[in-house]
Amino acid sequence: MFHNFNSIDYFNGSPKEQLACLNRAVEYVQLTEDLETRFMDAVKRMKQAFNLCSSSDAISDEEKDYPHFYCAVRSILFKLTKGDAPDISQMNARVRELLEGAIQSDGIEELFETGKHISVDIFSDEYLDRINAIQLPNTKIKVLQRLLSQAIDEYKKVNRIMGMEFSDCLKRVVDEYNNRRRDEAFANEVLDDVAEQLAKLLEELKKEKDSFKGMGIDYEEKAFYDILKAVAKKYEFEYPDDKMIELSKRIKIIVDDKAKYTDWSTRDDIKANLQVDLILLLDEFDYPPVTIDDVYKEVLEQAENFKKYAG
Repeated sequence: MFHNFNSIDYFNGSPKEQLACLNRAVEYVQLTEDLETRFMDAVKRMKQAFNLCSSSDAISDEEKDYPHFYCAVRSILFKLTKGDAPDISQMNARVRELLEGAIQSDGIEELFETGKHISVDIFSDEYLDRINAIQLPNTKIKVLQRLLSQAIDEYKKVNRIMGMEFSDCLKRVVDEYNNRRRDEAFANEVLDDVAEQLAKLLEELKKEKDSFKGMGIDYEEKAFYDILKAVAKKYEFEYPDDKMIELSKRIKIIVDDKAKYTDWSTRDDIKANLQVDLILLLDEFDYPPVTIDDVYKEVLEQAENFKKYAG
């Protein structure tokens, strides 16, 4: 798999050259989906075999450098796609240091901290510039993909309906990337296009998160406005926008009542009270104009989703 890749800098170069070689190797592995899958599986099996004989005096330090190299490449790619790298703890100190350097060298190390919590403003111009400065196209795509996935998951906790729309958009772009990447002849031609689509989707998510401004509602009330609007469109009925905005505010007041609906998630009777109060409110606002049971169901799902993550 690596017969076309020049890894001499890793074994004979300076620390800086070794670091650059690791990053190039990660990029090389991502040339096609098939190569990436085969490499990840092969190195996993190699690591299992190496663990059985790594303590043998018959294996020189130079020979051990090779499995360490491939495990380091796999670990960087694993971090880009999954999270915690599985092989770090068993590597020697030098490779471990190089691995951390490879992750941090792109300036996006916050993506790999503590699960899926994002502790920085990923929508700031400065942070987006750091991502755009990544020179390795497949790595850049993986970073954007993971960044979007995390950001969308966070947004879903407040705004379920719009979060699901962005999840569908991300899936379409990633599926297109993987489908086109299977053809090695065209692999390099699609990278810039895919990275541009992902960057555009991130920008659209940023705009969507700020879209409540100027509407006379807050960020959380906008989530209820969006579900009311989406349901009206889905079931093809008209409803005045000003009433929709007022209704979204009233729904938020009910859902936010922690005293009345304490333990709603564990007690069916309290959950039923919450549902009844919301249905009565919808009826008070004549939403929907004609009774449609599924409308209540979808609005209640957004309310329950909001309460689940509101704390």
